[in-house]
Amino acid sequence: MIERQQADGIERRSGVSLWRQIADRILQAIATGDFAENAALPPEVTLAERYGVNRHTVRSAISALVQEGVLRAEQGRGTFVLSRKRLSYPIGARTRFSTGLQGQTSERHIVLLSSAVELASQRVAEGLGLARGTEVIRLETRGEADGRPVSRAAGWFEARRFAGIDKAMAETGSITASLARFGIDDYLRQSTVLSARHADAADLADLDLQPGAIVLVTVAVNVTPDGQPIQFSESRFPAERVELKLSAL
Repeated sequence: MIERQQADGIERRSGVSLWRQIADRILQAIATGDFAENAALPPEVTLAERYGVNRHTVRSAISALVQEGVLRAEQGRGTFVLSRKRLSYPIGARTRFSTGLQGQTSERHIVLLSSAVELASQRVAEGLGLARGTEVIRLETRGEADGRPVSRAAGWFEARRFAGIDKAMAETGSITASLARFGIDDYLRQSTVLSARHADAADLADLDLQPGAIVLVTVAVNVTPDGQPIQFSESRFPAERVELKLSAL
């Protein structure tokens, strides 16, 4: 049993609940094709033996994946894989939410959750080329595709230069369209730093995730074609729904 646990990467003292680890292993198996799309999942007892846990833990993992829309439970028939496809979100010189998911989804939009004027922290100031403490506007947004949340982002803009961008965002539902109102018809991705972590409480609520879910994090700076920083952002993507595809910046 110990060899089986080590082989499947289950860590009992990792700080991540066992059921979440099992759910992540099932997601990985779906992504790699071990559990085929529309096929029945192996019985709970088989999965419990495979992962070295009890059936209750497996049941909790399956229940979470049903809620997340990955699996479908049918009374008397079993549990089936709904889809093993994740959205592929390109990170490149011109990273745009709507066009990045074009061809993969039929409907895409960005919702403005909140906005505020605040003093730039050190990392925001450095990203925007401003003095620390300069007033900036923070926009909190959620990207949705076909009715499902696929990203959660915070973006900062110099308040003096972009006064009213919150109103523009609320009206257009687009960062690109909002920037166009300030005479910026094109912009480029200067840098992107990628990482991954467990979703925090805000991510769980805004992205409709279960505790222990993993989010992919991008910290980025967008600039005008002549190199002037205009946006510093931090975005989170649910790893179970989105993969990030890097191209040359």
